[in-house]
Amino acid sequence: MENVEYGIIGGSGLYEMPGFEQSERITLRTPYGEPSDAYVLGTLSGRSVAFLPRHGEGHRILPSEINFRANIYGFKILGAQAVLSASAVGSLQQKYKPGDILVPDQFVDRTRHRPDTFFGDGIVAHVSFADPVCPDLRRRLVKACRTLDLEVHEGGTYLCMEGPLFSTRAESNLYRSWGMDVIGMTNLQEAKLAREAEICYATMALITDYDCWHPDHDSVRIEDVLRILKQNADHARAVVQAVLDAPPPDGSCHCRHALDNAVITRRDKWPEETYHRLLPLLKRFVQN
Repeated sequence: MENVEYGIIGGSGLYEMPGFEQSERITLRTPYGEPSDAYVLGTLSGRSVAFLPRHGEGHRILPSEINFRANIYGFKILGAQAVLSASAVGSLQQKYKPGDILVPDQFVDRTRHRPDTFFGDGIVAHVSFADPVCPDLRRRLVKACRTLDLEVHEGGTYLCMEGPLFSTRAESNLYRSWGMDVIGMTNLQEAKLAREAEICYATMALITDYDCWHPDHDSVRIEDVLRILKQNADHARAVVQAVLDAPPPDGSCHCRHALDNAVITRRDKWPEETYHRLLPLLKRFVQN
């Protein structure tokens, strides 16, 4: 199977863009189950890419139902060196307006029901996650947004909630008091698992609305939200194409060495079944 350079996670609109030359759709089975959908492989801006709609084609999978482990594992076995993500979020601060893009550098976890590590079952690893986003890839996203004259905010904290219901007003105001910037339901597990898989990861938080804390929340019209969603999708496609003008990060970032000294379990104690499941992540440590 030919290696891809970039993985792209988002809605189906991200692979329905001018210039994308599709070669095939690949359905993968992983030790963690099935990914959200088939991976769409092709070339864009001269780069080999694989697209995956995180909620499945037609948006049929709840945030809590997404098989994040299978999704990222699939990118790993396809050879992706970097993953770019795009997702809709709500703004928790007045200065971040609907239609803006925020490129976060931090996350806070408020989920409850989601497996978010590849390890366990006899092999223990503790991976550093202090800086959860690839700094190189994040800077590229910001630069692409600015080149395209988009309203972008560099850095900020993405609070990842469980969903599928949105926040209560009390929760929304609590998160604001914590200094959170945007709120969404998907990106944290992607970032954690990409780090364990030693894949560079960065995301665009596409702001569609102010969360329910805002005094004008109840007066928001559905047609306005739909207009902003379409605008955000158009912007995301343009940014992705711009980022793909350059190859993935060269490996000098900490993402590509995240497992160095992280695996605690002695090699002679690794259960064979677990080792074989984790082989795409661990093979550089056991090669002769």
